[in-house]
Amino acid sequence: MNKLKVMIVAAITIVGIGLATSPAYAVNEAGSGGVVSAACTNAADCVKSGVATAGGTGATGNLGDLIKKIVNVLLFVLGAVAVIMIVIGGFKYVVSNGDSSAVTSAKNTIMYAVIGLIVALLAYAIVNFVITSFIA
Repeated sequence: MNKLKVMIVAAITIVGIGLATSPAYAVNEAGSGGVVSAACTNAADCVKSGVATAGGTGATGNLGDLIKKIVNVLLFVLGAVAVIMIVIGGFKYVVSNGDSSAVTSAKNTIMYAVIGLIVALLAYAIVNFVITSFIA
């Protein structure tokens, strides 16, 4: 179980470092974050430049869309971790060689990974229900 915690913390740290060091997001002279461009003389120009760089239309999303995007990314990461843990549990089960404690450990790994997926799907459903009912 400690290995799982270490793997989760490492994955979150790697994603955080990747987001923090992303070259598309920087702090401009005014101290606010955003896309930095040479054509950026005021806030409106900075926004237009960023939207043009991203290929967007300039329409801003609402809070519900932002929350949905964050939940989708986290659900993808959680799903990937759960699938990896199911594969690890299956591998442990195959190489247990009849040892009852190793078989129990492998079954627990698979069971907790499946429970994690179920909890993640329920959380996704709850977040979508709240967003569509109250925010959107």
